Amino acid sequence: MIADINRMFRAFSDPIRLRTLHLLLDGEMCVGDLVEVLGVPQPTASRHLRYLREAGLVEVRREGRWCFYSLVAAESGFHGRLLDCLGSCFGEVPELRADAERAGRLREAGGCCAAGEER
Repeated sequence: MIADINRMFRAFSDPIRLRTLHLLLDGEMCVGDLVEVLGVPQPTASRHLRYLREAGLVEVRREGRWCFYSLVAAESGFHGRLLDCLGSCFGEVPELRADAERAGRLREAGGCCAAGEER
């Protein structure tokens, strides 16, 4: 259990991973949309997403050539409280609010995986 807690704290300790987790609170996102919102190269986003998967915080769904990431449902009380804090405590961080606004606009526009695109 302590190893899982340490891994989760390490996942939250990186700014890109924290921003990614915060974005996924509003639902599943494809890698392309995460890259767009975070303003990082695709290999950087993928590396952080792999870390978050290994920490048990996100899961991936593949559809054709696209990968969609979402938060894993809390598997313990500790995990649930971390997710609660992510939504309530970190929502006041200006960078995270700006990310959420960019993601909202991107979702409204259909994102990089808009309906009708070849997948």
